[in-house]
Amino acid sequence: MKIVVAIKQVPERDAPIRIAADGRWIEEGDLSYTINEPDAYALEEALQLKEKTGSGEVIVVCAGPERVESTLREALAKGADRAIRIEADDLQSLDTLGVASILAEAIKAESPDLILTGLQSDDLGLGQTGVVLAELLAIPHATIIMQVEPTGAGLKVKRELEDGWFQHVEMPLPALLTIQSGGNKLRYATLMGIKKAKTKELKTVSPTTPPTAPAITLERVYLPEKQKKTEMLTGSPDEIAARVVEKLKFEVRAL
Repeated sequence: MKIVVAIKQVPERDAPIRIAADGRWIEEGDLSYTINEPDAYALEEALQLKEKTGSGEVIVVCAGPERVESTLREALAKGADRAIRIEADDLQSLDTLGVASILAEAIKAESPDLILTGLQSDDLGLGQTGVVLAELLAIPHATIIMQVEPTGAGLKVKRELEDGWFQHVEMPLPALLTIQSGGNKLRYATLMGIKKAKTKELKTVSPTTPPTAPAITLERVYLPEKQKKTEMLTGSPDEIAARVVEKLKFEVRAL
């Protein structure tokens, strides 16, 4: 089974974030980067599927500037067989369709049996790239996947629904799955894996078709504004308790 894993490089969670001068994105010059955590679970699922079947190939694909090669090398060190970097120095200027379009072009050339992505990205959290990618490739897809089991004709997957419910779905191949975080225990790159990663193929490709103009643009990025508000509730104990419950439900949304 040939499996392609689409990953994204994002800033480290504890990295100091500063807004860029134009206010449209963050200052990237002095940041440290890592693999998007949901994508790390997608990679782990792909590696375990290869181990279950005893054969196959895992290919990692990432769009971005030259710095994303460090994240691709990390994926190779964990066990991926090959890596592809899609040249995209202005990735933040693309919307979901633009990103999915350049991913689709590179992935289509590989003709994979299965494509895995993380459920969403840690930086934007839109959760759309995987399903849009599946539509562009005209293949079945399923989201919020907790478990994947190969079958004779395709796959059986376990989807997480609301309120502790799950859905079991059988799917044909080729297909695309977006993987939920936490389904597997992430592995670390071994010293031997790091050494082998230096000799594995890391290919760079350029999109042949420029992405269409974005339908959605990011106009402003800003830090959350801290506010304090005190409101005194008056009335009988029963009335005050009812008001507190109402605010917890509809304003704080904690109930």
